[in-house]
Amino acid sequence: MAEKRDYYEVLGLEKGADEATIKKAYRSLAKKYHPDMNPGDAEAEAKFKEVNEAYDVLSDSDKRAKYDQYGHAAFDPSMGGGAGFGGFGDFGDIGDIFSSFFGGAFGGSSSARRNGPVRGEDIGVRVTVSFEEAAFGVKKDISYARVQKCPDCGGSGAAAGTSPETCRDCGGTGQRRVTQRMGGMAFQSTVTCEKCKGTGKIIKDPCGNCSGKGYIRITRKLSVSIPAGIDDGERVALRGEGNDGRNGGSAGDLVLIINVRPHAFFERDGYNIYCELPITIADATLGAEIDVPTLEGTQKYTIPEGTQPGTAFTLRGKGIPYVNSSRRGDLIFTVNVEVPKNLNEKQKDAMRAFADACGEKNYQKKNGFRSKFFGRDK
Repeated sequence: MAEKRDYYEVLGLEKGADEATIKKAYRSLAKKYHPDMNPGDAEAEAKFKEVNEAYDVLSDSDKRAKYDQYGHAAFDPSMGGGAGFGGFGDFGDIGDIFSSFFGGAFGGSSSARRNGPVRGEDIGVRVTVSFEEAAFGVKKDISYARVQKCPDCGGSGAAAGTSPETCRDCGGTGQRRVTQRMGGMAFQSTVTCEKCKGTGKIIKDPCGNCSGKGYIRITRKLSVSIPAGIDDGERVALRGEGNDGRNGGSAGDLVLIINVRPHAFFERDGYNIYCELPITIADATLGAEIDVPTLEGTQKYTIPEGTQPGTAFTLRGKGIPYVNSSRRGDLIFTVNVEVPKNLNEKQKDAMRAFADACGEKNYQKKNGFRSKFFGRDK
């Protein structure tokens, strides 16, 4: 297997590049190597995938930090990298589940806080969609790592038919008061109970499925709906689909971070889309009915005679749908008059005859410029 190139090198960036620079470089390269722009080109397709892979890591602050520290090994399961699912929480080994999933105690946290309901952590997952899928909505099948109550013990950590016992050392509070003497004075402080590790419970017969932790890590598959009109970088929260809570606490959310692949022809700004459309000199001069590309196919549009290069036209309601609305943005296309190349002598003679027939009177911009620059007497 070929060695992967450095992600910064793939996007042509320095290591300290900011978010806007990364996004700009990605859009430029993704458009350059887009399969629609390079049909049948296997090399371009490979580079397109490489560019998307690099952007997926460098555009995510958590993934980027891990990549900067460990390189590609950060995402290699065989190397112990835990970033493959792109979640918000990094749980590490399931043996540390209580310290990483539920968080350690803060300062002098009370036993009520320690043993009260704790909401589960949110999980972030990046979902890549095409330009059209973002515009009109799509269903995507995803998989992600999730921490949930052990089905065998119901989250208690004790084997079936048994229950955790109250810790005698701390009376079930998870904390003990200790007295220290210094200079003839006594000081009291609260420390985490070493015997139960702050849980207030002792499990004498641990559940074999979760090793007494009460929670297990699973890979979950889910079909999710991406709403029409969503933009690159926006998020969709699925309530209760994150990690399970503890002590009756609610589950966290699954947060979908949307990555929209750039289009080969269209650029998006808000709910409007833009494109450039080449037309011939004859079309611009005489006017013509042309085919304008839209997200749903082509649409006929008549441009007037004397259309100048750079003129913009608008197709109302042919842009991006507003999220959760029947409204749509517009499609604005700019005409780019193409000057013909490689004319033969007959064509050149025809062009000269056309130029002689027009003279100067048909060129308003040229005459206006000459008048302003050289004076009206010229």
